[in-house]
Amino acid sequence: MIEDKNQQRTSIAQLGEFGLIDHLTKNFDVTQESTLKSIGDDAAVLDFKDKKVVVSTDLLIEGVHFDLAYMPLKHLGYKAVVVNVSDICAMNAKPTQITVSVAVSNRFPLEALEELFAGITHAAKEYKVDVIGGDTTSSQKGLIISITAIGEADENEIVYRNGAQKTDLLVVTGDIGAAYMGLQVLEREKQVFQVNPNNQPDLDPYTYLVERQLKPEARKDVRTLLHALDIKPTAMIDISDGLSSEIIHICKQSKVGCNLYEDKLPLDPQFISTCEEFNIDSTTVAINGGEDYELLFTIDINDFDKIKGNPNFSVIGHMTEENEGIHLVTRANTKIALKARGWDALSE
Repeated sequence: MIEDKNQQRTSIAQLGEFGLIDHLTKNFDVTQESTLKSIGDDAAVLDFKDKKVVVSTDLLIEGVHFDLAYMPLKHLGYKAVVVNVSDICAMNAKPTQITVSVAVSNRFPLEALEELFAGITHAAKEYKVDVIGGDTTSSQKGLIISITAIGEADENEIVYRNGAQKTDLLVVTGDIGAAYMGLQVLEREKQVFQVNPNNQPDLDPYTYLVERQLKPEARKDVRTLLHALDIKPTAMIDISDGLSSEIIHICKQSKVGCNLYEDKLPLDPQFISTCEEFNIDSTTVAINGGEDYELLFTIDINDFDKIKGNPNFSVIGHMTEENEGIHLVTRANTKIALKARGWDALSE
C-alpha cells in the first residue's frame, strides 16, 4: 500500500528470455546429492537410486490466488515455494528439488522479478531444495507462477490419503484458521486505503495472522518429529483448502467416517480475538479457512501415548465406520454433518 514512486525500472525486453533466465537464476545453489544436472540444459537430471520420487505442482495466479496490493513480491516468491513443498511433506517425503515457471506482463520491470526471485531463493535455501529448471513467458493477464516440487522417500515411509482405519485418531499440527483471518485483515485495510490513501494501516495487533497469510511455512519438521516418536501416520494431507475439505478427502479415499470435536480445535489467541472483532464464528473459520499449510493425519489409536502432550500435535477427533458419516461434534455435544466449505478453485 506504500509505493516508492522513484523505483528503478529495467525493461525485461532489454535482457531477452535467456538473458533473463541467466540473471534470475544466478543465485541458486545446488545442495542435493540427487541433483546431477540442474539449470542450463534441455532437462534436469536427478539420481534417486533406491528412493521413490514424489512430484507435485501448483499454479498461483494474480487476482485469483494473490493480490499484489498487499502481497509483497518477495513474500509471494517465498509462499509459492512453501505451498508446493507442503504437498511433498504431506506425503511424509523429503523435498529435494523444484522447478519454477513464471508468466509476466509488461507492467512488471526487471526489478519486480528480482524481488520475486529473491523470495524464491530464500525459500529454496530455507527448505534445502534445489531449483533445477522452469520456464519464462509473457502474459496478458498479469503474473502467473507455476512451481513443481520433487521429493524422495523410502517406499515404506510414504503416506497416502487412503490408509485411515475406522478406529484411528485424527491429529493436526500447529494451529488453524489464522491465515484466513490474516487475509480478512489485509482485505479490510486495503478497502480503507482505497477510500483514504493517506491512512496507513496499523497491522501490529495482527502480526501473527498476517504472517500466516503472507509468509506461511511448510511443516518439513513433522517427518522428523514423527520418526523420533516411532509413529507412521496411516493417512495424511496438508491443510490448504480448509480443515473440513481435507477431512472429507481422507474419509472418502479411506472409506471411513469421522467425528471432529469442536472443543479440541487448536486456535491461537490472536485468531480468537480477531474473530470476535470481525464478528465471525471462530469454529466456522477454523474448519473452513484454508491456507494454514499445517498437516492433518491419522494414527493408530495405540500410538496415542506417544503423541499425548506433545506441543506440536493436537488430537482433534477419531475415525469411525463409513456409514456413521462425517460430523462435527459441538461443545454442546450436538453432531453436525461436516461439509466442504473451503476453497474451491473452480467455484464461480
